[in-house]
Amino acid sequence: MSYLISHQEKKIDSCFKIKGSKSESNRLLILKAFYKNIFIKNISNSEDTSILEKNLKNLKNKINVNHAGTAMRFLTAYLSIQAEKNFEIYGSKRMHERPIKVLVDALNSIGADIKYLEKDGFPPLVIRGKKIQKDSISIPSNVSSQYISALLLISPMLKNGLTIKLKEAIASRPYIDMTLFFLRNIGVKLISKQYEIKVTHTESIKDFEYSVESDWSSLSYFYSIVSLAKNASLKIDKFHKNTVQGDKRLVQIYKNLGVRTSFKGSSVYLKKDVSLKIPDIIILDLVDCPDIAQTIAVSCFGLGISCELNGLHTLKIKETDRLFALKNELEKLGASVQITDKSLHLEKSEKIKTNIKINTYDDHRMAMSFAALAIKIPIIINDPMVIKKSFPDFWTVLKALGFKLSKIN
Repeated sequence: MSYLISHQEKKIDSCFKIKGSKSESNRLLILKAFYKNIFIKNISNSEDTSILEKNLKNLKNKINVNHAGTAMRFLTAYLSIQAEKNFEIYGSKRMHERPIKVLVDALNSIGADIKYLEKDGFPPLVIRGKKIQKDSISIPSNVSSQYISALLLISPMLKNGLTIKLKEAIASRPYIDMTLFFLRNIGVKLISKQYEIKVTHTESIKDFEYSVESDWSSLSYFYSIVSLAKNASLKIDKFHKNTVQGDKRLVQIYKNLGVRTSFKGSSVYLKKDVSLKIPDIIILDLVDCPDIAQTIAVSCFGLGISCELNGLHTLKIKETDRLFALKNELEKLGASVQITDKSLHLEKSEKIKTNIKINTYDDHRMAMSFAALAIKIPIIINDPMVIKKSFPDFWTVLKALGFKLSKIN
């Protein structure tokens, strides 16, 4: 099934709400599994979060995480310290192609018992829960911040705490900082330096209630829509100016792409800056926020400008090889794209082909980033329900904004 998407009015003026961040929700769910007196409001309704929550509430010997990469990584660490219990954790075909060796090696080095069921370095895994005594670990920090967050989240439960030494340049540092934010706020004592984090064993905490902020990654698609529209004004709840989410860089990035951002109360306001002369090219290092790379690339293509996006080495191990997928689908629309293993260069394009079928590669962000182009031209999104992974309400919101969605085979 596919959606043919278009928008006739070329003007948008609306208000709506985006559900809670899955990054915040997933971290809080792991901590709540340890500390029952954590209370979470506005939890994400994403498929990723639902899978993690379901498995934590009803822990079975065989665990299927499907496409949920965060659940795979966070649960691998969580299960490794469930003493005297045995588990098998597996997922979708793509999940079994996504590496997990760095995390498994790190956990095994401090006393965990994790083995590969099929191919070395990849799920599925067999885990025998252990009581871990060792208190120091070294881990490459240039592959995935989720490996480090997974270790940080179990650190307070280890008898002697844990010191994590980070090797090499750090990818997606804001996601590590988010994990540290929650650990500090629930009362865990820790010391964080640039390349070393020491977390103290913490048996119990005071009652902690937290209302999850809405998801900035999901907000990115509406930045894109506003930038591509002739005239647009959106009010979106519930977002904070002083957010802990790294994708807040959207504010500065899209300022140069014609979107003005303001905050009032718990709402963010996005408005098209019709007076701005958009630059011919933007050059960005997205090593701290790679999840918004697809959205930015599509926005630049739709605006008819060039972009050079760097720091994207982690995109090759996401739901799909996102650099490869971006190149394929943008070129179908008429773009000229060059990629390396860590960058994307898009040449300026003057025309966009219409009614092109966009493949989504089992990747929610491919569907939503390309859907924004429908504000300019009709576009077809194949397998549109992949959006459930992070933003189940996405198509409903688009309809409310005046987009027309027609099912086609």
